[in-house]
Amino acid sequence: MRFPLFLALLSAFTLLAQDGPSTRNLILVTADGLRWQEVFQGIDPLLARERSAGMERAGDRLAKYERSSERERRAALMPFFWTKLAPRGTVFRDVRVTNGIRASYPGYSEILTGRSEDRLIHSNLPIQNPNETVLEFLKRKLALDGKQVALFASWQTFREIAEHNEGTLYINAGYQAIDDPHASAGMSELSRLQFHALTPWPEARHDYITGAMALEYLAAEKPRVLCISFDETDDWAHDRRYDRVLDAIAEFDSFLERLTNAIESLKEYRGRTTVIITTDHGRGGTLADWFDHGRAVAGADRIWLAMTGPDSPAGVESTARVEQRDIAPTMIKLMGLNANEYQGATGKPVAAALKESARR
Repeated sequence: MRFPLFLALLSAFTLLAQDGPSTRNLILVTADGLRWQEVFQGIDPLLARERSAGMERAGDRLAKYERSSERERRAALMPFFWTKLAPRGTVFRDVRVTNGIRASYPGYSEILTGRSEDRLIHSNLPIQNPNETVLEFLKRKLALDGKQVALFASWQTFREIAEHNEGTLYINAGYQAIDDPHASAGMSELSRLQFHALTPWPEARHDYITGAMALEYLAAEKPRVLCISFDETDDWAHDRRYDRVLDAIAEFDSFLERLTNAIESLKEYRGRTTVIITTDHGRGGTLADWFDHGRAVAGADRIWLAMTGPDSPAGVESTARVEQRDIAPTMIKLMGLNANEYQGATGKPVAAALKESARR
């Protein structure tokens, strides 16, 4: 009788050992100011033919993106997201920013620190983040080396946003050359190209360069935690060029496909990686403010969130209320750590985005 009892105990201990998150790698992807309206409803009928939004130059975009229903329009604008990614994960359409500034630095800081910090972060001025970010926390708690937590961003201010202690993480943001002598030929060419294919904005390079660099780094360095931040969805909106906003969203969707293919092609990532996709702030919903955000803009506090990976329920479009500050604690939970050990965070792990085993 003792041998069967031993086997039963061994089986129980094995199940306990397996209980918990299956995520080994985290990839956070953000698209600056990408409205929930476009993500969930596709091209905005209010703006589709609006001259003040630059749509007299829309070319074939109307034929490409206009459809008779919201679900058809969103799938036309973001086909990979809605036909491939969303069925594999959980998408939240009612996520709220808790900072009162409703601008980029405060939003990204809320994502990366799990708290609002309006007294200290009340603009986009490039001050060093006053708090340890979740990227730094994960690096410290998981005892990762300098290249295992990395960030690639189109906007140069991420050099200050992403870390409290300068030099903790591997960061390449804005027009920043790759100075690694061991960089791949592809990475070196992208580093050169960014200075020749300029955007209209001196503080932000093209998203395509940022995404391609991140994929090169993923393949070469195999980071455990990777953050990728795009900017053109916001920049073109501020310039009131809705036609270019649509182009930027379509390019963002294309990048998500390339990222997913890269994950599936690498044994270190396949089946072991959670991808979190979100934005820093919302925007207005009228002709007078669709291009803007901030304290006074109604709707600038509403954003969205998507998660896909081994620990997220599949095929769920949730109406649960989530807050932007919940993202950092969720990242910690997914990596098998105790979110309560991250000092100062006021958010909590998003239970609806986690399978039962990952919640424990």
